[in-house]
Amino acid sequence: MSFFSAQTSGAYYRPSFFGGLKFFPPVIKALLISNVAVWLLVDFLLTPFTVAGVRVGGADGVLSYYLALWPFGTHFLPWQVFTYMFMHGGFGHLFFNMLALWMFGMELENTWGSRKFFIYYILCGLGAAIANLVVAPLVGQAGPTVGASGAVFGVLVAFGMLFPDRPIYVYFLLPVKAKYFVAAYMGMEMFFGVTGTSDGIAHFAHLGGAAVGLVYILVDRGIIPVKSWLRGVNTGGGDQLRNYGRVNRSYEEVHEAKFYDIKTGQQRTGSSDTTQEEVDAILDKISAGGYQSLTDEEKRVLFEASKKLN
Repeated sequence: MSFFSAQTSGAYYRPSFFGGLKFFPPVIKALLISNVAVWLLVDFLLTPFTVAGVRVGGADGVLSYYLALWPFGTHFLPWQVFTYMFMHGGFGHLFFNMLALWMFGMELENTWGSRKFFIYYILCGLGAAIANLVVAPLVGQAGPTVGASGAVFGVLVAFGMLFPDRPIYVYFLLPVKAKYFVAAYMGMEMFFGVTGTSDGIAHFAHLGGAAVGLVYILVDRGIIPVKSWLRGVNTGGGDQLRNYGRVNRSYEEVHEAKFYDIKTGQQRTGSSDTTQEEVDAILDKISAGGYQSLTDEEKRVLFEASKKLN
């Protein structure tokens, strides 16, 4: 069974002017604007300014120091696993990340809806950060990391799985089906990451984002039955408590209830006949002293008589 499928789920946008899809859906638009704004702010507007002799903007500025993703044990701060996604190392880095985000993410957001796409994008970016923090130092590739590439690789994987036969034009000329393009790209990233080729590129961040995206899709489609596991965990304890002390009895094991006359000490069953004289005597007793004056046996007799009348 192939993991790549053209099935889609989630909310759909109403058709607009671009092939029935929204050309700049809300999350894509917000990500494009925020990434460009941060790049302009850090690399241009704040570059001339200094604080205590330290430059604010630029690759070696204070903002990069606090917002880029640094390895554990150096300048790492918890919020960097999020902020690094909005930092970029130059115009080319920003341009190609945003182009890929728009090309592959636009249709995903139109298919999934904005909320689901945003959650997916952020999860892939966080997964990329964790992979870069944990795996990259093991192969000697630790260093400050910036860029939305990890999250974008997650978007690329989702596109390949949802639209496997959609052609992707390599260098705008050679058409390749999305499923083959994604598989080849992931293979290249794995090779470069393990061998250390193309130094300066966070290959394990790319692979981390892709891996989180793959797992998300498999869980969303039920191929990895996490929802079933969680339902089993949530209901397992309750079922045990509800079943505790239960005794399975066959129908034949249920017998007619037995009663004992307190005055005579004789055993009576619910199937014994009640005479009209007994009922009249009980009714007279109720008229004289009220229902509370009846004994338990008299109440039972009256109850049995009422069932026969009904």
